[in-house]
Amino acid sequence: MTAKRDPRGIRNNNPGNIRRNGDPWQGLAERQGDVEFFTFKTPIYGIRALARTLITYQDKHDLRSIRQIISRWAPPVENNTNAYVRAVVAQTGFDADHILDMHRFDHLLPLTKVIIQHENGQQPYTDAQLTKGLVLAGVEPEAPRLQKTRTVKGGQAATAATAGLGVVEA
Repeated sequence: MTAKRDPRGIRNNNPGNIRRNGDPWQGLAERQGDVEFFTFKTPIYGIRALARTLITYQDKHDLRSIRQIISRWAPPVENNTNAYVRAVVAQTGFDADHILDMHRFDHLLPLTKVIIQHENGQQPYTDAQLTKGLVLAGVEPEAPRLQKTRTVKGGQAATAATAGLGVVEA
């Protein structure tokens, strides 16, 4: 990415455009060159901060729907909040008033992606980067059910093959 052409949030490794305040975020860059917004060492730490903020909205302020969350994230005094809500609804598929759980990866990931897209006009991060940021924030993807893993499928195939041999021997 080229520093001059990228949006501010991408340049600052702060894709949620989190404003500077007294919060001692993990992964802050040593040099805070932007007077308004935090600068993080890597995008992963910026994604983590975005996710932690959304989790805090739920845990401390009981904000659980897209409408509630975005109204705080992008208040009407400085944003077109209704347009932001409509964009998030359209891109996530969640209803504006559907109750979300920011401790669930399948709720937090799509919301994080859309906020990054809306804040920067692009979402340049890989699923691996996004997942790493969310895991650092304390939210992990649900582990696949054991019946769907290759190890179990391989074991089932081996068992079936062994059972077939028993029939041949008989």
